[in-house]
Amino acid sequence: MTLKPHGHLFRQGSLATLALLAPVFAVLYWLAIPYGIWMSVLVAQLVLMALYGLTVVAYMRVYIRVDNSGVEERGFFGRINRVPVDRVDSILIADLYQGGTLDTHPQLFAIDENGRLLLRMRGRYWPQAAMDVVAETLGAPVTYSATPTTLAEFTRVHPELLYWFERRPLWGRNETRPPRP
Repeated sequence: MTLKPHGHLFRQGSLATLALLAPVFAVLYWLAIPYGIWMSVLVAQLVLMALYGLTVVAYMRVYIRVDNSGVEERGFFGRINRVPVDRVDSILIADLYQGGTLDTHPQLFAIDENGRLLLRMRGRYWPQAAMDVVAETLGAPVTYSATPTTLAEFTRVHPELLYWFERRPLWGRNETRPPRP
């Protein structure tokens, strides 16, 4: 079975790109055409469209494939991560607060016997149903966090499960408490 990330991410990203670039290039053409330098603007627009096309291709190739032997994840930059069923010792599913809001997203962490992270699925990108399929396929004991936690609290308890930049929050940012309603 092949799982894909949320479709709304692609739609939101495309709309944001269009909303940013359309007025910018309209103004650039408006300024460049009277001076006869519109070709430079066209070249810049074609370069940005090519970069956007590469981004679309990269997004469309992202997947998680599950079968009885394990899980195969293909990331945005093309890296393939294979996680055999027998390497997974436990699975942690935690709800983490997102930034300074009351919104939470589940995150799945597949962990080996030495406490190393084998696979991470973030609810911002993957549907809960996809996480359930992966957890069931891997067959390891699943632990659910009792309450939602902030990134700072999670970092204190499980720093080895986070990316390097998540373990070093921005200077002056205080995420020790959940946001106020």
